[in-house]
Formats: sequence, C-alpha cells, structure tokens
Amino acid sequence: MRTTRRLALVLAGAALLAAPGPSARAADPDAAKITLPVRASRLANGLEVVLHEDHRTPIVTVNVWYHVGSKDEPQGRHGFAHLFEHVMFQGSKHVPEDTYFRYLERAGASNVNGSTQTDRTNYFETVPKNRLELALWLESDRMGFLLDHVDQQTFAGQRDVVKNERRQNYENAPYGMVWQFLDEALYPPSHPYHHLAIGSPEDLDAATLEDVRQFFRTWYVPNDATLVVAGDIDPAATLALVEKYFGPIPSGTLPDRASLASPPKVELAGETRVEVEAGVELPRVVMAWPTPPFFAPGDGDLDLAARALTAGKTSRLYKRLVYDDQIAQDVSASQASSQLASKFLITATAKPGHTPEELVAAIDQELAKVRASGFDDAELARARTAFLADAAFRLEGVGARADVINEYAHYTGDPGFLPKDVARYEAATTASLRGAVTTYLPEGKRVVVLVRPTKGAPICGRLVRRTP
Repeated sequence: MRTTRRLALVLAGAALLAAPGPSARAADPDAAKITLPVRASRLANGLEVVLHEDHRTPIVTVNVWYHVGSKDEPQGRHGFAHLFEHVMFQGSKHVPEDTYFRYLERAGASNVNGSTQTDRTNYFETVPKNRLELALWLESDRMGFLLDHVDQQTFAGQRDVVKNERRQNYENAPYGMVWQFLDEALYPPSHPYHHLAIGSPEDLDAATLEDVRQFFRTWYVPNDATLVVAGDIDPAATLALVEKYFGPIPSGTLPDRASLASPPKVELAGETRVEVEAGVELPRVVMAWPTPPFFAPGDGDLDLAARALTAGKTSRLYKRLVYDDQIAQDVSASQASSQLASKFLITATAKPGHTPEELVAAIDQELAKVRASGFDDAELARARTAFLADAAFRLEGVGARADVINEYAHYTGDPGFLPKDVARYEAATTASLRGAVTTYLPEGKRVVVLVRPTKGAPICGRLVRRTP
C-alpha cells in the first residue's frame, strides 16, 4: 500500500466525521476519505458562515476569524490587533465587565481563547451542544456592541496587560528579541511584516481611546469576519440562530486592500548578518529566507523539506550537527507560512565550547548537498508521512477542526480545501523538493542571526550590528 494511500486512511478517521449522505459516499468512497464536509453561506450583512456537522460527541465549537492582523495596522499604531484580542473578553453592551469567561465556565465550556497573528485575529469556545445559543449571543454582542462598553479604564487596563505580555514573551525571555531583529532585517520597513504582531509599547502608549475605537469600527465588522460552527449541530436550526444574533449587525465599509495584495516584494541582494549579544548560556544561530506565501507553489514542498532536514534523529541536520559532529544540542527547521510572504527558518543551539560559525558552516554543507543531489525517496516518504499524520491528528478535535476550516476560508477562499491541501503533499517529489531548496534557500541571499553569550547583556538579546 502506498504511503499516501495509508495517509488517506488515517485522514478518513479524522476528517470524515459528518456523513454527507449515503449517495455521496457511494459515488466516490475514496475521495470522501479526505473530505471535510462543510456548508457555507453568507448573511446579508456580509458575514461568512460555515457549518460542519460531527455528531460523535454532544459539543459545539464557535470559531470566529476577523480578517485583520498586525499587517493591517497603520504606521504608528502597531499592536492594535493584539490589543483587541484582550479587550474583546472584557465585556460588551449586554455582557458586564469581566463576566465573559464566567458565563462560559458556568455553561461547561472548554478551550475558550483568542489569538493574534500577522494576518488575522480569532476567538473561539467549545460548549455543550445545548449552550450553542449562549456562545453565539456572546460572540455577536462583542461584534456588534463592544464599543458601548469599552471606556478609558478598560483600554488602559488591557494596554498594560499587552505590554506585560510582551515583557514576558520577548523582553524577559531567553533569545526573546531575536525574532524582532530577524524580521527587521528580512522585511523592508515598508512591508507589513516588518514589525512583531504583539505590538510596540511606544505606539500603545501614544494611542488614544478614539484611535482604538476607530480601529474597531474599521475592521471588526460582519463583512470582515468568518464564523465557523462545528460539532453536534442541526444545520438549519444553527443557521437560524446565527441569523437571529448576527443578522441585525450592520456591515462596515472596509478599506481598500489593493496595496496589501501586492506588498513590497521581499528580495535579498545578498546575505545579512545580524550580531546579537545575550545573557544566555549557549550560542544560537537563526537563518531565514523569504519564501512563497501560504498555499502558493513551493510552500508545501518547503514544509516537507523542513521535515526532511530536522525531523527525527536520521534527518540531515540533526544527524550532522547533534549526532555526528556533536556541536549542537538542538536544531529545527520550519516553513513559517503567511498570507503575503513566508519565511523558511533554521534554528540551532550550540553545545558548550562551540561557536555560531561552526553551526553555520555545517548547515551550509548539508544544504549544499541537498541543492546538488536532493533528498532520496525514503527521506521524502518519511517527511510526507509524518507531516500528513500530524495534520490528521490535528483534525481529531472539533475545536481544532473548526480552526482549520477557518484557516482554509481565510487563505484560499474555500473552507472545504482539505482534499486540495492533502494533494499538495501527495504530489511532491524528490525533484520538487530539491527545486524548492535550490530556488528559495540560496546560500548567498538570506538573513543569519548569530547570538553570542555575553555577561551583562539582557537575556532577550541586544542588537550589536547588522552587516549586509
């Protein structure tokens, strides 16, 4: 049995969770095994609604993606999208301050949270099926009536929370500021990904309550959102509830996103070396290349190349750096995919007594071998099996499944994109992986961050120099 065929069977157990009907199953049983059945519609106010049935357990996930992230923030307003991730939980017109979680906890909810990235902000909760109406009411109230509640005190309090989160995750974390230094070197100042999604303390301090209100009026509107309801639902009854709570919310006038459709192209003329001193014990190297956007040609091949390079003890870079040469204690690679552009990352932490330059030299030698000869069939098979198995296991939970559906809707416009997504990896060959590495990971056009342990330096790292 072929590897991809085996993965189709794995996906069958995780993805075919809502029966589309006997006739649909009989028509093409093999295709159904990798189908994530959805029903998509749109309200008159522009809200995209996607329903997914799964009657195995009596729970429902409500998952909302607002199509606004840090890339949409104007200059001098960095951090607004992340700020609203916090403000949205504080209360709205009909939900008193700090009672959002209380409502859901009393209803037996689980997995209640939100997150912010460069491209979107999302909010989600999983509730018992008989409390679906509560979850829809809470989400609709903050979409339609948040500004009736937010005042200076709420704004100031959550601004402090965001700044503290930045301190915890970046400014007081080992190697924490490396990611800001890297993005500033990889993306030009005019690019929407030049700054961290978590935001700038200076911009947040300079913001007024009216600035924040205007940002919400611009982006947090029905026609800039996708609502996914997944789980033990009756589609007709669920859609009626969605219409009841979200239908009366007026749509907004969205800004022209034409400029974002063609952002400044990320092209590196050569190699940029970023020297960082940090109050840490071990040196570290981070390499980054600009790569194709999410779901663009080459994106899937680079996912598999990252697996082949560092996943497992027999992978190229792990075997060379950690096992054979014993100069690194860890190494990882990933294709960090985003809407406008992506970046391929290789990160390695040196063992005591070894230098960042040793790590760079060894990594470059292994990448040169891939460019010259490619990966073999066994490496590709292992990478593909591991990647698709992880994707299948991710689909087991209804909450994660709802988020995958929203991810497809956001990045491809097709919430049922799963079969096409799997096909990207099934179609990959050793030649396509080699071509992706050769094309997108050239040795001379990248950013290399070298972190050196330095007594007295901040633990997060301080920028010493950036040399093009």
